[in-house]
Amino acid sequence: MEVQISSRRRIRGLRNRKIKETLKKVLKDLDLPDAELSILLTGDDAVAELNRRYLGKEGPTNVLAFPMNEGLHLGGVRMLGDVVVSVDTALEESHRSGDSLERTVLRLLIHGLLHLLGHDHEKSRKEAQRMEKEEERLLALISK
Repeated sequence: MEVQISSRRRIRGLRNRKIKETLKKVLKDLDLPDAELSILLTGDDAVAELNRRYLGKEGPTNVLAFPMNEGLHLGGVRMLGDVVVSVDTALEESHRSGDSLERTVLRLLIHGLLHLLGHDHEKSRKEAQRMEKEEERLLALISK
C-alpha cells in the first residue's frame, strides 16, 4: 500500500505524514492492500488549469480525480490514480465549515478516492446518496 503526496508549497496546518497514514487506514478499510494512490496538494490556479485541460471546465474546484486505467495492476500494485486538491479552496471551505484545514483536505481526498473507485455523484441522486454515505462512514473511521 503506497500513498505518495506532492505539495507545491509548504502548507501550515497540513502534515503529509499524518495524511499518508490516515489514507492508508482508509485504503485498508476499503480492502485495497495493494493500492497505490498519488496526491497533489496545490492551489486554485493549477487546479483551474487541470480542470480546463482535462475536463473542459473553467475555473478551480476543490478536488479532481484522475483514475488510472481502471485500477491498472503493475508488479502486484493496483494503481488507482491521482487526486488533486486545491488547498486554496479547501482553506475557504474549512473557514466556512469550522473544520480544520487538515480535516477538510482529508474529506476532499476521501471524496476523490471514491471517484477513483467508480463512484459518481453526478450520475444519479441515488448514487450521490450512496457516495455521501460512504464518505461519512470513512470520515467517522478516521475520526476514531
